[in-house]
Amino acid sequence: MRFLDANIFIYAYYKPKKQLSQKEKHMKEYAKKIISNVSQGKEKVATTVVHLSEIVNILKHGMTVDELAKLITGLFMLDNVEIYGVSKEDYFAAVELSKDLKIDPNDALAVKAMETSNINEIYSFDEDFDKVEEIIRLPRS
Repeated sequence: MRFLDANIFIYAYYKPKKQLSQKEKHMKEYAKKIISNVSQGKEKVATTVVHLSEIVNILKHGMTVDELAKLITGLFMLDNVEIYGVSKEDYFAAVELSKDLKIDPNDALAVKAMETSNINEIYSFDEDFDKVEEIIRLPRS
């Protein structure tokens, strides 16, 4: 199982107003492949409700409410997708960890969720995860 960061969805679904660079095009295609594999049940992943909220907050600028609802509902319906709840205590612990790791609280929340679930790989384009020794970020730069 791998953790699935919000930015994978953002790259896969976001419709930019400007021309993408070659690197950005490659990232978009990679993100679409990951989402396709997850949707088809080929890949078992986990995320949190906070990361789903990040997805909605970004994609609401380029998708309709119905499209967003279908996307999020679809994730909840997949047997190969674990969606972890987050308590006030969980998020507070992530904020504290974020100070130690020098990463944002939502990234620290992903790290905490991964530690709790014995997950050591994450799909993310966020290079901050490279700072965390026990985590392997995919794709590798």
